[in-house]
Amino acid sequence: MQIIPASPSTGAPTIPAQSTTYLWTIALVAAMGGLLFGYDWVVIGGARQFYEGYFHLTSEQLIGWANGCALIGCFVGSLLAGYAGERFGRRRVLLVAAILFAISSALTGWSYSFSAFVFWRIVGGTAIGLSSNISPLYIAEISPAAIRGRLVSLNQFAIVSGILLAQIANWQIARPVPDQISHVAFLQSWNVQYGWRWMFCAVVVPAVVFTITSLFIPESPRWLLAKGKEASAFEVLTKIGGSAYAQNEVANIKRTLHLEESMDTSWRELRMPGTRKIVLIGVGLAVLQQWTGINILFNYAAEVYRSAGYGENDIFLNIVITGTINLIFTVLAMLIVDRVGRRPMMLYGCIGIGLSHLLSGIAYHAGWHGRAVLLLTLSAIACYALTLAPVTWVLISEIFPNRIRSQGVSLAVCALWLSSFALTYTFPWINRNLGSSGTFLGYGGICIVGAIFVLLFVPETKGQTLEEIESRNLSSN
Repeated sequence: MQIIPASPSTGAPTIPAQSTTYLWTIALVAAMGGLLFGYDWVVIGGARQFYEGYFHLTSEQLIGWANGCALIGCFVGSLLAGYAGERFGRRRVLLVAAILFAISSALTGWSYSFSAFVFWRIVGGTAIGLSSNISPLYIAEISPAAIRGRLVSLNQFAIVSGILLAQIANWQIARPVPDQISHVAFLQSWNVQYGWRWMFCAVVVPAVVFTITSLFIPESPRWLLAKGKEASAFEVLTKIGGSAYAQNEVANIKRTLHLEESMDTSWRELRMPGTRKIVLIGVGLAVLQQWTGINILFNYAAEVYRSAGYGENDIFLNIVITGTINLIFTVLAMLIVDRVGRRPMMLYGCIGIGLSHLLSGIAYHAGWHGRAVLLLTLSAIACYALTLAPVTWVLISEIFPNRIRSQGVSLAVCALWLSSFALTYTFPWINRNLGSSGTFLGYGGICIVGAIFVLLFVPETKGQTLEEIESRNLSSN
């Protein structure tokens, strides 16, 4: 095996890992949390018009609450993930998330009161919060530096696969609705009485698969070494990249842990001058990813396309098309993220999404509905899937020091879900007061501001080990 010269940041030699089936297998299992996250997050976009009819939701506040209540659980799960990931390990948290996905999906689908529906959506959101923290964190900690971007992007690939799966399920489960159906007939239709229930329940099977497979993946070697379990960590790293790779990684991680022994590794350190800048960058990236407005195109897809002039039955097909574009460009992102780099992808993504939104606002204002809005929507989603969607998760999992990575990722993802809740809850009000044109112009402006933020503050981490990234961050503060 070829040994690469010592890195200037750590002084230790870097040995490339062997490409093993084992590494990709355990990464795929961890990424199943992303698949369930994507499904549970987007299924509501197709189900909402039917459960709103079933529960007689008419006010903007109730509609926003039904669509956004899961985000409260996402916040809670993200907050718990930092402590639980450090206390109990990454693997156990993934297992708990899998169990919560299975239970909440089934009981959300068969809720007969709005309060029960909200409760189980919040439980499902907790599972999303846990998995959205731990899945990319776990994958980052098992990944060799040369392919870490690709492997962490696998989590985003799983998310968009779950999104597309939910969109296809909604399309196939929903029965055609006559354009001139009366309100009474609509409330008595199969879609309102039963269809939306099966949309939620369809994810129970992959959730059970995730639960079973989570029992067989190893613990993160970095967590094992932090807990003094060197033999177990060496065994995992040997399976990933061979004995020479394992010896090198154990030495590098132990060196970093030794440097951290005299440092405060609690939540208080997130406020210290040496790490405050990194925390602000992580939080800023998380908020930016949400306030690009792309999730509106998923959670309120039916409303967006209806305002563009599409009929009810065409709306579901358009939603599937958006999910397909999302998946295709996510695959492309996985192929280029370790070649192009994180920073340029984030920069060009903000610009591309911003221009797509600004043109959508102009199209709505000029009355160019139908195909023009669909194409601009697909353009925004393609730019997002290629850049901000996967790269934000990659950067969040990379930039924090080892000793506070779990807490730092937790804080950043908490900020992500809080901003997502604000986005989702306020959209009905914003759309009513500003109209579709003003809404998309506003999101476009946020994207341009985001490009400036990336240009000024976001570092490049391509090709660096987690220890090298930490050393550089510490030396720059």
